Amino acid sequence: MAKREQWGTRSGFILAAVGSAIGLGNIWRFPYMAYDNGGGAFLIPYFFALLTAGIPIIILEFGVGHKYRGSAPLTFFNIFGKWEWLGWWQALVAFVISVYYVVVISWALNYAFLALDLGWGTSPERFFFDEFLQLSNGPMDLGGIVWPVFAAAIAMWAVTWIILFSGVKKGIELANKIFMPLLFLLLLIMLVRAVTLEGAAQGIDWLFRPDFSAIADYRVWTAAYGQIFFTLSVCFAIMITYSSYLPAKSDINNNGMMTAFINCGFSLLAGIMVFGVLGHMAATQDVALHEIVTQGVGMAFVTIPEAVNLLPAPEFFGFLFFLSLVFAGLSSMISISEACCSSLIDKFGWDRKPTTSLFCLVGFMLSLIFMTRGGLFILDITDHFINNFGIVFAGLVEVILLSWFFKLDTVRQYANSLSDFAIGTWWNFCLKVITPVVLGYMAVANLVGDIRKNYEGYDGSALVMFGWCVVAGIVLLSFVLQSMKSAWAQKTK
Repeated sequence: MAKREQWGTRSGFILAAVGSAIGLGNIWRFPYMAYDNGGGAFLIPYFFALLTAGIPIIILEFGVGHKYRGSAPLTFFNIFGKWEWLGWWQALVAFVISVYYVVVISWALNYAFLALDLGWGTSPERFFFDEFLQLSNGPMDLGGIVWPVFAAAIAMWAVTWIILFSGVKKGIELANKIFMPLLFLLLLIMLVRAVTLEGAAQGIDWLFRPDFSAIADYRVWTAAYGQIFFTLSVCFAIMITYSSYLPAKSDINNNGMMTAFINCGFSLLAGIMVFGVLGHMAATQDVALHEIVTQGVGMAFVTIPEAVNLLPAPEFFGFLFFLSLVFAGLSSMISISEACCSSLIDKFGWDRKPTTSLFCLVGFMLSLIFMTRGGLFILDITDHFINNFGIVFAGLVEVILLSWFFKLDTVRQYANSLSDFAIGTWWNFCLKVITPVVLGYMAVANLVGDIRKNYEGYDGSALVMFGWCVVAGIVLLSFVLQSMKSAWAQKTK
């Protein structure tokens, strides 16, 4: 196999890792999660989860990726040959995410241009669902392709291909050195504008006003841990892959801490910005904030456009908001795609250029289903199952295997030997006890919940086709890929 590529600078790696962690969820998921789970009091379980699960896992993945020098499948193979399937499970989860995540970025790109003349009009909800997405009656009613989304998706896949094609240093690192500073600049501009709006203080107060009774609710703690797992890009091959490109002398512990805290800092600033704008909207319309706050797609493409309509210079700030979504989404899309491409390159000994070309072509073809009139429903189902089962169960298996059946202390000692500060045995305790218990509870709760009740009332056949079958297919294909002939196996003979 060819010599492994490396990051050109430490800052390039940090920006790429932060770019992977910072995604669409930081802007539209975290603010609602905090608001809906005790406001300022949510920050207590949130930062506890960061310290006991997020940082330990990210240091673990940085450590094994750097020590064993490979993508997730190669890393788990090098740790114990029969564990290669887990690396493929994580890489395939990343692949599925890439084929629908790019469509959401495409929505944001369309909306960035629509913002220039407030093209969503006076009824953003009707425009988004009826005119822009031309939503069908359900997931089994695909309808035709939504052509504006198709065109934007071609552009997003093309950008992804160019960056991956160019390699780690000249592609991924360079792109993140452009995207990340621009993203933080856009956030800063919007933040300054948001906090100076009439009613902004009330909106921000709603976000951070502590309801300490929420701390006694186990669901708030589960939400906090879930947010940490999903926001740090852990347990689906990315951080293992990225750390494998680090030079031999790299500060594992500091890099992990910096990535985690920068990501969480961005989430907090994004929350202040979003709720400042929503506070202004509530004050202008003389309604209670809880009447307008939504989460997910509704927050980004319905509520925010409604709020933008009420801002001074709405075209300018609408454009900045959706452009920030594009940058945040692209930086994550690149990392998700690289985790998959690196796995194929390591496994089969392929060159980067044909591998990235094949990946983007296949990814584009599969993403077509999410560009249809029924695409939003399919995306919702697939995303739910990937997050609640694909990532959670992969994370649970990873933590159990590496902390219970592997000498975890060897990773800690390895990371400490390269780092300016050492992590203590608390790290082992978090990974052996706290994280498996929390992930195990989440996995069981998710499974029981989806068995008892159809997610969002969708028809059972749609949930089987776009949810259960996708997750089952990932697990089965991971064992198939493990059984195939490997370039690294030939190398070790």
